Amino acid sequence: MFPLLSNDLSVYIVEDLQKDIKELISDFPKEKIFLLCDTGSFKNCYPLVNSVLDLPEEQIVVIPSGDDNKNLETTQLVWQMLSTQGADRKSLLINLGGGMPTDLGGFAASTFKRGIKFINIPTTLLAQVDASIGGKTGINFEGYKNEIGVFQQASTVLVGKDFFKTLDQPNMISGYAEMIKHAFIYSEEVWNKLKSFNISNPNLSELEELVAESIRIKNHFVENDPTEKNIRKALNFGHTFGHAFESLAMYQKRAVLHGHAVAFGMICELYLSHQLLNFPFEEVKSITDTINSIFGTFDFTQADYDELYRLMTHDKKNEGDQINFTLIEKIGKIKINCTATKEQIFDALDFYQSAI
Repeated sequence: MFPLLSNDLSVYIVEDLQKDIKELISDFPKEKIFLLCDTGSFKNCYPLVNSVLDLPEEQIVVIPSGDDNKNLETTQLVWQMLSTQGADRKSLLINLGGGMPTDLGGFAASTFKRGIKFINIPTTLLAQVDASIGGKTGINFEGYKNEIGVFQQASTVLVGKDFFKTLDQPNMISGYAEMIKHAFIYSEEVWNKLKSFNISNPNLSELEELVAESIRIKNHFVENDPTEKNIRKALNFGHTFGHAFESLAMYQKRAVLHGHAVAFGMICELYLSHQLLNFPFEEVKSITDTINSIFGTFDFTQADYDELYRLMTHDKKNEGDQINFTLIEKIGKIKINCTATKEQIFDALDFYQSAI
């Protein structure tokens, strides 16, 4: 394993997947090791680690795939498995999968017997650069994204290109959205690198280097504000609109991948940045064209505006009765705790629709 960060967050790049996992679990008796997968990661990724883990079936829980299953009922399946199999506070839960299993698994581990250790082995690009890093764990509740959760760092996060070959194109580019977000809040130099990279036909070794850089950017914000009281809010760029799009799509039974929703949300929040912080309009249009070419578009009508606004009022970042945004004055220069009127939010939705 190659350590990626110099601080207390134990994030490692895979050097030899089998050897690295064996080292990570060496301090735990086999009967105290448990594995969480979803149906997708169990089918596509578990075969890559099965021989080294060699766990009996009763110590493995496979939950249904999909963000609509990131809920309390699914979490109970994990708790039940841990409880019936005799897990104690010296046990280890390994979360193998994308952002949904690592979020839910981290929450389940953090709350079982007031907390057991967990390792994240993220298998999607999105999970490697975002969901599995930074200590946010949680589940959806009553239709709202990540409404229930705790801050708890994984004991170790193991990332690398080994699992990228299991990803389809939509899931690959879903993760790319969070990398783009990191670029926007950090530096134009990183944005220029990403613009020139072909995510549709990626060189996996080059992608692994970009992933490492993206993780370091996220860590830059997390280590200075681990519980999101201040500067870590920069990482929410694109997410106020994005989570609303994601929730609307869930209600309408046409689920959209998280990264795609964030990409669509970034367009709207770039337009708000233009309205409120004078972000150059020509650059808004240019970036919008780039995002549309990679992620496609999200269909909605003016009849959805009020529901989207209502969903934004439930965003966890809000303080009081105002909707809270992270916006950017220019690439790499952020402004947190921005608010916008309902009219300005609807104007941003109008802009999005005019640009697709």
